[in-house]
Amino acid sequence: MGYDSDTRDEIQNGEARRFPARLKAHWRGLPGAVRWGGIGVAALVALWLFYGWAFDGESTTYRTATAARGNIEQTVTALGSLQPKDYVDVGAQVSGQLKTVFVDVGDEVKEGDQLAEIDAQTYETAVAAARARLVQLQSELAGSQAELSLAQRQYKRNLDLAKIDAVSRDDLDTSETAVKTTQATIASLQAQIEQQKSTVEGDEINLGYTKIYAPMNGTVTSQTALQGQTLNANQTAPTILTISDLSTMTVEAEVAEADVGRLTPDMPVYFTTLGAPNERWRSTIRQILPTPEIENDVVLYTVLIDIANPDRKLMTDMTTQVFFLLGEADDVVTVPVGAVKSSADGQSYVTVLTKDGPRPRDVETGIANRISIEIRSGLEAGEIVVTGTETGSSESSSRRGPPGFL
Repeated sequence: MGYDSDTRDEIQNGEARRFPARLKAHWRGLPGAVRWGGIGVAALVALWLFYGWAFDGESTTYRTATAARGNIEQTVTALGSLQPKDYVDVGAQVSGQLKTVFVDVGDEVKEGDQLAEIDAQTYETAVAAARARLVQLQSELAGSQAELSLAQRQYKRNLDLAKIDAVSRDDLDTSETAVKTTQATIASLQAQIEQQKSTVEGDEINLGYTKIYAPMNGTVTSQTALQGQTLNANQTAPTILTISDLSTMTVEAEVAEADVGRLTPDMPVYFTTLGAPNERWRSTIRQILPTPEIENDVVLYTVLIDIANPDRKLMTDMTTQVFFLLGEADDVVTVPVGAVKSSADGQSYVTVLTKDGPRPRDVETGIANRISIEIRSGLEAGEIVVTGTETGSSESSSRRGPPGFL
């Protein structure tokens, strides 16, 4: 049957409006099992699409490590420098030209060896003048003592004559005054002589200071004054050279304030030098100095460590890397620090990778450092522990759909 175009459009629109109603009626006419089966298929398809979108083909892998037996140390580290434990700066106590230096840097000296000499002419002259003045005073004293003896005889004679009125009262008083005056003169000369003796002794000491001797056994480690140089000791004692006992050295380690409270005297310590990084020098802490040094707003405390140096391998101002041993254990089971976790109740545990997958296991831990931690119980050497996870994408998974689906 033929219809015009307007009629055909009206019929088609009517059918389109009636199609949902017919589909709904048809759906109701289907058996119940068929209807619920269709709903399940639709739900699985929707879940598959959502899973693929959410995970985008990502897969989880585990970073692992094998528990192994070994040694572990818990340390505080610091930088330091080597200095002789015993040393002395040999200086000049008198001024003058440094006439002669008898040693060179590196020479071994014994206590009492002459090291240098200052021009002594000025001091020799002073000693000679002081001695001459002392002789003069001693001569004056002898003359006054002779005058006293004469005055005493005259006074005694006048006393005897005064008893028979054979001498005037004025002569008796004059003779008495002469005795007392001479006695006073003698006392003054005696005091001057003692003073002059001190002057002579001081000048002789200064003359002795022109010869400079070693105050201890050791090695000449530096020379700051050169032969021919004029030394001025009026204000400060100028240093000529330094003698050090290199048989025992001291490490001066600079420890941060955050760590110094964990250190104690006699704590074991070892250090290495830049020239021998694989050689360990072991000792103990001698002293922790109470007064810090502040460098760029960083508070550092100096810790002193003595070390025997019989072969002279350790030298002044060498840089050291110092390790203070807070604890150490040998031949124990260790794992990386990241493998150990703590539960809500504070119990330590690790995740062990088994054939059935990762499994948590409680462990007892010991000392730890920045890299490893000791496992005292709960884990055996050779077992594999999880240290972390990584999530990565897989091209095959993204092409095929979510994991677990073909």
